[in-house]
Amino acid sequence: MSNGPVRFCRYAYAPNALGYCGPDDHRALLEYGAHQVVDGGLLQLARGFEGAWPYLSLIAEANDIADPLDDRVVEAYWVGNGLLDNVQESATYRFLEERFRPRMGIRRWSAVGTTSFARGCVHHNHHVFVVYPWVGMLRLEGSIEPLRVLESCRIRPGRIVETVSDSALVASRPLIFDGSALSLGPERIEEVKVAEDGLGFALDLLPGDVVSLHWDWVCERITAGQLTALNLATTSALEIANSVLREPGNPIPS
Repeated sequence: MSNGPVRFCRYAYAPNALGYCGPDDHRALLEYGAHQVVDGGLLQLARGFEGAWPYLSLIAEANDIADPLDDRVVEAYWVGNGLLDNVQESATYRFLEERFRPRMGIRRWSAVGTTSFARGCVHHNHHVFVVYPWVGMLRLEGSIEPLRVLESCRIRPGRIVETVSDSALVASRPLIFDGSALSLGPERIEEVKVAEDGLGFALDLLPGDVVSLHWDWVCERITAGQLTALNLATTSALEIANSVLREPGNPIPS
């Protein structure tokens, strides 16, 4: 079982622990998510995520939902659901232009183009592939690090093969780059974290369980419907990324 604030913890913890986003107290985020406790401290932590929080607010507003941490809103941003379809194209464009165009720079904003925002989708994976600069860096000399970050930062599904203590072996399809386009490769096995010092978000996992992954952490078990939504969001994000890569003048490092 989950609720919005707890689900937010489960997805936000991994990059927060690595120092990429959010407040400094990542241990508190782990404990909130593991113990499923919701209070004012957790809400304050969530608002400290300057990347994710505006998206949650946009999705909530577009769906007439008062609370950006409503579980439906949090699921829409990290996993995907029908709420994304209600965010109008014009609202998506204005949102990204106001908040992220200065960070993207003129060249990369032009390469992304307004057609990228016509999908009306504000899923986390679109943020990773469209707003972050890593796709533009793929054609620079040595694409290993940009590809690693794109693979890790996107929300991706995996199937549990084996669990050992605080870790698990998971079968998943990695992101691959052939020099001109991104796609998903054949399934392979990777090792991920299930818990730290016994604290985790999806314990008692069994072989065959389908889970969501963010960086090197298991976030939660996901249903067949959630898997479909996540795959659709990923496909859309890859289409946009590849349209950017086809633009003349790439690579675009900043």
